[in-house]
Amino acid sequence: MFATVNNYLSSVLHAIEDYDGEALGTYMSLRDVHVQNHNLYIAQPEKLVERFLKPPLDEVVTAHMKVLYHLAQNPPDYMEAYNQQAAACGAVVRLLQQLKDENWCLPLMYRVCLDLRYLAQACEKHCRGFTPGHILEKAADCMMACFRVCAADGRASEEDTKRLGMMNLINQLFKIYFRINKLHLCKPLIRAIENCTFKESFPLPEQVTYKYFVGRRAMFDSNYQAAVEDLSYAFTHCPDRFASNKRLILIYLVPVKMLLGYLPRKTLLQRYDLLLFHDLALALKAGNVKRFDEIVREQELVLIRSGIYLLVEKLKFIVYRNLFKKVFAIRQTHQLDMGDFLSALQFVGVTDVSLDETHCIIANLIYEGKIKGYISHAHNKLVVSKQIPFPPLLST
Repeated sequence: MFATVNNYLSSVLHAIEDYDGEALGTYMSLRDVHVQNHNLYIAQPEKLVERFLKPPLDEVVTAHMKVLYHLAQNPPDYMEAYNQQAAACGAVVRLLQQLKDENWCLPLMYRVCLDLRYLAQACEKHCRGFTPGHILEKAADCMMACFRVCAADGRASEEDTKRLGMMNLINQLFKIYFRINKLHLCKPLIRAIENCTFKESFPLPEQVTYKYFVGRRAMFDSNYQAAVEDLSYAFTHCPDRFASNKRLILIYLVPVKMLLGYLPRKTLLQRYDLLLFHDLALALKAGNVKRFDEIVREQELVLIRSGIYLLVEKLKFIVYRNLFKKVFAIRQTHQLDMGDFLSALQFVGVTDVSLDETHCIIANLIYEGKIKGYISHAHNKLVVSKQIPFPPLLST
């Protein structure tokens, strides 16, 4: 805590003179203890700040103090606080452009952009009269201005380049784009990292977050192999002390791996309180369509809130595949009567299915590559390939 405004501004000045970006970022953070200091709640601090600081840093500090003032109102004026934070972000862009071959101010940029996202979320929650996602999208535009300056800094050395700030900003933008459901905007950001010559040099926590979002995007694009690789990297490199983060990664990693034919270990699911997937895996392995449907119905809200409902629904094709593979194993022939598949469905408790619907299910499995063969409608039979009639899921 600072006794007076002058003490606070003097500390900010010392951080600038020492090129101490971490300290400067802390002094501009809405999570630091100084935000509880009522002496800093000033509506018009411009003249006071100008006595200590030069542009554009004076604009950053002025805007920050105004943010504190508007948040201290009763009720808090989130919209005006957001506007001032956006002004601070604009001033940071000018600072980045002004500092040639220097990147000491990146922690300041991180803090200002992080708080901009938090305030945009607060506006979305508390302010009326805006289209949902509008303020978050405006915040993303502000962050993109910072990103462009960082991405364009190609002349500085690897130690001094502002490009080292790209991944942190991209992760912030990912959080916004996923929240407002504009995943197509992630593509150029991913390309920027993939084309970066020192992408392994970014801090590990940033790489874990990046891989988590890139893996989720690959999942939504039905690129399951890439999703498994990225999400597995995130899970493996996320420290064990962050159990909630590891659990979040598993919520997406487990069903994607199940789509590729890998069933999760019960001990792993127990550790992260995800036994829902163990129940699904048992039903999937047994080809028990009715039990699978029951679990999905019971856990519907959980699956929807996690954003994996449609992904889990895709697993139903594998449940059908596994059930029909048992029919093939029993009959030991490559010409299978369609009535046998209907009987198998009825045996596991699916009583509301017709022969025509059974035909549709098998046609979809053939289209998906989960069965190699064709339906002979004239003879009401499924004719399967003599070589690998039920291909491994990894190859489908």
